[in-house]
Amino acid sequence: MTPDQSGAIWHPSPNFGPRRDGLTPSLIVLHYTAMDGAQAALERLCNPAVEVSAHYLIGGDGTLWQMVAEGNRAWHAGAGEWAGQEDINSRSIGIELDNRGTHPFSEPQMAALEWLMRGIMQRWRISAEGVIGHSCMAPGRKWDPGPRFDWGRLARQGLAAGLAGAPLPQTVTFAHFREAAAAAGFTAPADDQTLLAAVRLRFRPWGRGPLCAADFLPLSSLVR
Repeated sequence: MTPDQSGAIWHPSPNFGPRRDGLTPSLIVLHYTAMDGAQAALERLCNPAVEVSAHYLIGGDGTLWQMVAEGNRAWHAGAGEWAGQEDINSRSIGIELDNRGTHPFSEPQMAALEWLMRGIMQRWRISAEGVIGHSCMAPGRKWDPGPRFDWGRLARQGLAAGLAGAPLPQTVTFAHFREAAAAAGFTAPADDQTLLAAVRLRFRPWGRGPLCAADFLPLSSLVR
């Protein structure tokens, strides 16, 4: 378990398989572990009885482990959909971050994540719009990487989509919001309030109350 040329400590998981239908990674899915420390998460992600894994795990101190080769299909996303496409595991690279979702992500961890993402995005030609949270593709079922994750920091470096400067809509209805959200990639089945929560969790975690014009603002940056 020594660092490989990418700087990651190779700690192989048996929980993987080939990508289906000739698919290659077009997405990066970010997660938090919601466990008591990186070692516990590492053990779980490599436990054949659990049947979950990810390509990478980043500890709070910035330590980086790789468990599945990028060309293979890790079992991290589960049921869900993004931009009308299912089998997210075959379309993505999964990165787990050692965090329970209740506190900010550390500077060493964020720096390691940014370094890792730059390489992945270059190798697989993944755009900033292809970087999503687990909650984006499984609204209501998953909440990670959660409201404490600094998406704005990634966006400022071109590593995730940021807020667009589009004008606010004059008509604010859930019908219009659903249309805008679907165009941005949020196509997984969800009721109105669950969809609103998923979009806010990604772009406006401070947002509260009923649907408002500001909830539309980030969606134009993801329109495909």
